[in-house]
Amino acid sequence: MIKVLHPGFYSTIQDIGRKEFQHLGVPISGAMDLEASKMANALLGNDVDCAVLEITMVGPKLEFTCDTVISITGANISPKINGAAINNNTAINIRKGDVLSFGKLNNGFRSYFAVSGGFKAESVLNSRSMYKGVTQVFRLQKGDLLEIEHQTSSSRKHAYIKPNMSYLDNHIIRVYKGPEFENLSHAQIDALLNKEFTISNNNNRMAYQLEELVINDLNDIITSLVLPGTVQLTPSGRLIILMRDCQTTGGYPRVLQLSESSINTMAQKFIGNSIIFDLVD
Repeated sequence: MIKVLHPGFYSTIQDIGRKEFQHLGVPISGAMDLEASKMANALLGNDVDCAVLEITMVGPKLEFTCDTVISITGANISPKINGAAINNNTAINIRKGDVLSFGKLNNGFRSYFAVSGGFKAESVLNSRSMYKGVTQVFRLQKGDLLEIEHQTSSSRKHAYIKPNMSYLDNHIIRVYKGPEFENLSHAQIDALLNKEFTISNNNNRMAYQLEELVINDLNDIITSLVLPGTVQLTPSGRLIILMRDCQTTGGYPRVLQLSESSINTMAQKFIGNSIIFDLVD
């Protein structure tokens, strides 16, 4: 078990999400950066869908009440065990009484903390991903006790994987044409694909808004399917990039759709970061 001494800025339990209930209006949720989440589990020999802790910008402080093995991937938030620095992207032995803490954010925005066997959390609609309105608890609180699933012998084996983490700092966002892309004028397309956009302060697990505007003379559409990675163009000309906790339908023109890898890259962006859309033919 792990005791939460301090929850950090916004720490949640996530897995690969609940993917079979969009027709009921239930968001997919899951780890914002699925690549980092899967890597954290792979380092410990866990199944890919084991629950991990998603840590946003400021890390928590956690005390272990048992021996285990952990890994941390994604953003580098200067993790420490008992005050001594540890590395991302490696399996680390933990002893009862050890304390995990975090410090300065060096790159990226979201970090993923996996424990051997995965976190044992409430499963709702086939997922342990926390989401307000679906799960009773939607973020960590001081004093919480996090249970750990049964640790198999295979999950305790050390692994060495050298991941390519360059995507954390990549500002090129690869996109496909959205359903309403063909309705755009040449000038609008030029603005979309040749302008640098800035992440606004309106960003969270549901969506990222961009600062710069694109002139919009398109009509709204009949409410239609949207997905994580859908880029909507609002009547004001504001671009909204939907993320893992997004709604399942929307009425704004869907002008672009992020690739899966670019959704992971976007999950590591924060206020003031710049991006450029790169259209994939």
